[in-house]
Amino acid sequence: MERIIMVDQMRKEDWNQVKQIYQDGIETGNATFDTEPPDREEWDRKYLQVCRLVAREGNQVIGWAALLPVASKDAFSGVAELSIYLRTGSSGKGVGTKLMDELVKKSESKGFWTLQAGIFLENHGSIRLHEKFGFKMVGVRSRIGKLNGVWRDVLLMERRSTVVGLD
Repeated sequence: MERIIMVDQMRKEDWNQVKQIYQDGIETGNATFDTEPPDREEWDRKYLQVCRLVAREGNQVIGWAALLPVASKDAFSGVAELSIYLRTGSSGKGVGTKLMDELVKKSESKGFWTLQAGIFLENHGSIRLHEKFGFKMVGVRSRIGKLNGVWRDVLLMERRSTVVGLD
């Protein structure tokens, strides 16, 4: 039977599954510098209210994507950092592609002209996904932080909209 994956707005009742997927990312060692997921209130303060998406298979959340502000200055109001996380066992099945496609469309409809992402160099799947959607390498932030006592490098990628911010 074919998997039907729907992407829609994240709801409050999705939080426990979103948090578990964040934990899945932490456990890979290649998704975040965080060593434990934030609580709901912290997560809610960190991420923008717009463009909070989940991928669902039936009632199960199998991935999520959201935007973080990069600066408080008005000049950067159309620039956001994205987070995209998949449930363990969901990668390589088109879930990330569906989430990213909807996130790009939604972000542009909300006036975002630049999306950026910081990705551990070892996270080849995430790098490929971002490249697929037109993200370009800006540079590598060498030894930018330690995770579990080990210095890590982060690839900075950026996507400039072809429909927003063209003036």
